[in-house]
Amino acid sequence: MKSIEIDDELYQYIAGQTKKIGESASEILRRLLLGDAEAQVPEVSEVAAVETPVAVNSNIFDLINKQDLQAESSVVGRFLFILSTLARVHKKQFNKVLDIKGRNRLYFGRSAEELSEAGSSTNPKQIPNTEFWVITNSNTTRKKMMLTETAIKLGYSEQDAERIRDLL
Repeated sequence: MKSIEIDDELYQYIAGQTKKIGESASEILRRLLLGDAEAQVPEVSEVAAVETPVAVNSNIFDLINKQDLQAESSVVGRFLFILSTLARVHKKQFNKVLDIKGRNRLYFGRSAEELSEAGSSTNPKQIPNTEFWVITNSNTTRKKMMLTETAIKLGYSEQDAERIRDLL
């Protein structure tokens, strides 16, 4: 399988064309571009299609599938991918992550320097396609806790926050 880079706007359009839960980007493109019979799903009525929210107003489960996560070989890669997707879905609210902190360190910031000054060996990384940075030297359990807190800050239920955490 090959990977390609596309801009956020195009990705949101493709994700907005999802017709069934778990449909991969490849399946969507095959259906849209090639009219592939196996990728076809039952047509949605026009009224329902008009009322269907665009990907920007959807939630993370509409945009992430197992294939996307498997493409990320490391926990840090998956962590950044999930955060990037949350940021894309919740652009206007994502700055709430800046409130998520540990006892003695910041977890999120607007620059690598901000995070480096707030703790030692934080290994800050920029969340792809955002202006936000996150520490990445914490263990997987801490990363899961950060994802859970992020999801709750963005308005997800406890159950959905746990599902997001379990994506890692």
